Amino acid sequence: MAPANDTYTPRPEAQAEIHRLGASGPTLNSVIAAVGGGQRRLALLHIDVDGIGAINATLGESTVEQALVVVARRLLMATPAGGWLWRLGSEEFIAAVAYRDGEPDGEALAECLRDAFDTPVQVPPFVLDVTLSLGIAIYPDHALDAAGLLVAAEQAMRRAKRSGPGGQVVYGAEPAADTQTDPARENPGHRFVDAIAQSEFRLYYQPVVSAQDGSIVACSSLLRWHNTQEGVLRANRILPAVERAGLAGAVGLWTIETAIRQVHRWRDMGIDYLSASVPLESSLLNRRECLDMVGELLHRHDVAGSAIEFEISESVLAMDGPHVADNLVGLRAMGATLTLADFGMRGLSLGALALHPLDRLKIDRSFLRNITSNPRRAALVRGIIAMGHRLGMTVVGKGVETDAELGFLRRNQCDFFQGYLFSPPLPGTDIDELLRRRFLLPHVFQESAIQQPARTLLLLDDEDNVLRALVRLLRRDGYRLLTASSVSEAFDLLARNDVQVIVSDQRMPDMSGTEFLGRVRDMYPDTVRLALSGYTDVATISDAINQGAAYRFLIKPWNDAELRGHIRAAFRLAEQRRSGAEQAVDDA
Repeated sequence: MAPANDTYTPRPEAQAEIHRLGASGPTLNSVIAAVGGGQRRLALLHIDVDGIGAINATLGESTVEQALVVVARRLLMATPAGGWLWRLGSEEFIAAVAYRDGEPDGEALAECLRDAFDTPVQVPPFVLDVTLSLGIAIYPDHALDAAGLLVAAEQAMRRAKRSGPGGQVVYGAEPAADTQTDPARENPGHRFVDAIAQSEFRLYYQPVVSAQDGSIVACSSLLRWHNTQEGVLRANRILPAVERAGLAGAVGLWTIETAIRQVHRWRDMGIDYLSASVPLESSLLNRRECLDMVGELLHRHDVAGSAIEFEISESVLAMDGPHVADNLVGLRAMGATLTLADFGMRGLSLGALALHPLDRLKIDRSFLRNITSNPRRAALVRGIIAMGHRLGMTVVGKGVETDAELGFLRRNQCDFFQGYLFSPPLPGTDIDELLRRRFLLPHVFQESAIQQPARTLLLLDDEDNVLRALVRLLRRDGYRLLTASSVSEAFDLLARNDVQVIVSDQRMPDMSGTEFLGRVRDMYPDTVRLALSGYTDVATISDAINQGAAYRFLIKPWNDAELRGHIRAAFRLAEQRRSGAEQAVDDA
């Protein structure tokens, strides 16, 4: 497992592209040559999307095509900057990443790709649970050229598929026993019972961080199976088979007890501020004796109920089982925190949400994608946070991966964060050092805690000489100046900073100034927006002003005194808007 500060950074959307192997773009041979020259290893992942044939047979080719578009997009966004992604066939992909010792390797990349499918793929009106079968081969360990590496990765993927959907195998010698005739495979219940007895089931922990100061307040428990033949398997691979074997209750109870024991261990280490969040499966929550079983485990390990947070799926609440409501009330009476784990993903009605005594709501990672640049997604996340607070709940942003996402969520009063930006999931012993530090990304939280200058101005232009000229002109006026040479950089700065005034160029390669300022208007309506253009297009100017995208439209080359005057006026307007909004809040 890679260290917490060596996690992958998702590929910026503007730089992303998928190549077909053998077509235009970087070839695998050229990648191997570059990697070999840099004395690095290359991990090659052969990715197969499970169950496409079944989807085609039951839902049709159109649904398959739409699902694969979503799959390709998620793989692309999960592939790190500096990695490679090729499309091999309709449902097969090749991903690669170069690394040195101590850096994130192929298994870390596989974990990142799997994270992208923790939430279902939605092809209205269908919701599809998608899994990936992954084969991993390493250059130069398993092959010295592209052809050999592709064959090795494919063979590993075929072995992964033999064990069922969602498998992962690193290339190597075939196991001595044929898994197709393995008696344990014919009796899957025995496999899971043995896995518990032999300590193959383990919990990994991912920190949950406070928005106030970056302190770790809890750890989310994630089930993993260290299978001797198939590698490390994630919960979405394990649990469906566990349910089919009728062992969901037993595995769920083992998960709760393991988390409680971990909390007791942390208390013995002097870490008394931490709670553990653990999934509460439907088979347990719907049992009459649920409270007795949980209470007995807490008493046996001398752990207070307040140290445990139970994550409950929407699908569990939607069932409305006979004992669910009473058990939720009872767990809360023990002091436990009740969290809705996958809000918006499993069809729970808002009416049902209001009925249950929930303390916390987790915003799923799927809602956070593009929140810094997509007004509709931003509005949705703001609405979820506001709704949660109105219902008396705190809100957790799950799957936070970038500084910009963190900044956006903090500015919109999200209470807690969880994601790879802070740490990947780690085994219980490996997370101790992180917990002793207690505070994660202190520089981010300390910087934002410092009172920022009242007047922050964002300058956007794709020409460096123009930005430098604007900075020279405007820094004398005492503004806090932020500069961006691309729209994506500007959106990131807006997410992380309280910007009152924007001056944007009109002609840029990735998006026009009018379109950019229109999105900013929808996402940050209190900003005052000025467009700056080197040409006099009357239609563009009138459209920008009529649509409300721009407060002023200024022409290059500018008059220094007039430009400074317009910006001073823009800040006065921004301050009037802000004081008016504050007065409205006070009146309410």
